[in-house]
Amino acid sequence: MKILVTGGAGFIGSAVCRHLLQDRDDEVLNIDKLTYAANLHSLAEIEGEVRYHFVQADICDRAAMNEALASFQPDAIIHLAAESHVDRSITGAADFIQTNIIGTYTLLEATLSWWRKLPQDKQDRFRFLHVSTDEVYGSLGETGKFTETTPYDPSSPYSASKASSDHLVMAWYRTYGLPALISNCSNNYGPYQFPEKLIPNMIIKALHAEPLPVYGDGSNVRDWLHVNDHARALRLLVERGKPGEKYNIGGNAERSNLEVVRSICAIMDELRPDNAPHEQLITFVTDRPGHDWRYAIDCSKIEQELGWRPTCAFETGLRETVQWYLERCDWWQPILDNTYQGQRLGLVQ
Repeated sequence: MKILVTGGAGFIGSAVCRHLLQDRDDEVLNIDKLTYAANLHSLAEIEGEVRYHFVQADICDRAAMNEALASFQPDAIIHLAAESHVDRSITGAADFIQTNIIGTYTLLEATLSWWRKLPQDKQDRFRFLHVSTDEVYGSLGETGKFTETTPYDPSSPYSASKASSDHLVMAWYRTYGLPALISNCSNNYGPYQFPEKLIPNMIIKALHAEPLPVYGDGSNVRDWLHVNDHARALRLLVERGKPGEKYNIGGNAERSNLEVVRSICAIMDELRPDNAPHEQLITFVTDRPGHDWRYAIDCSKIEQELGWRPTCAFETGLRETVQWYLERCDWWQPILDNTYQGQRLGLVQ
């Protein structure tokens, strides 16, 4: 397939691009604005591939989207471009409204205009996959899981902006017939994740024997999905997913934040014993405003209908991720030097 990936220089997007080119025979056009969290070094393994193309552009730029669609003529779009960090949305919601809502609207309009001019057979084969988050569903209690029919109840500016974009995509399917579908995933982890996120942040701070800040009492629960499992699911959805449908993608790996940090500490004790026990570095800090208590994904729909299942056990994936960050300071050190120094984000004054 010829697949246009928006946000392909980000964490999940770069994993998708690598999967499409290294594990599949697809041709890829990566469109990325190259904001602070994007990193072309995450694509070094594939940048010489003749099937890989890159355009620096903003999804809010209608003319640029028109040109990309007309020149590349994709069979599918995997729309990943988004502002994604909850803490940043708390203190700066404007970028989230602009990219996640206005950007998605602009991309939908450009895609619809281009798609309507295609021959019928190409219209029928085309897919627009909007990649979203489980955070649109809000917070769970002690029991239960999010399903595709769970009502939306977003808590943060980030999740509200993603919920809005989800509704836009479904409206473009129902009103205009654009063959679009939506995926809602749980927390991703793995190599090449920007250091502001929990797991890489804890690994790098533990390496430097710095305090490991855990929000509240650390009891907030997330379901963890390895980014490579997620990439496989997205490729499957553009090939076999049904337009107008939503698909939840999870890792079947619920852990409290404190459990995750303690697991990282235990791995670091083995791999970097000089600063052991790393658990003594854990420091409880003021909780995030509006912090959802628990997320859990029921991904039985994609399992039963399309045969996808997560293959990477969390314990295995976490150890490999810790090892990757220990070995790849050449990737994350420039980020700490120039973009993000590990400081706390999202505090309400």
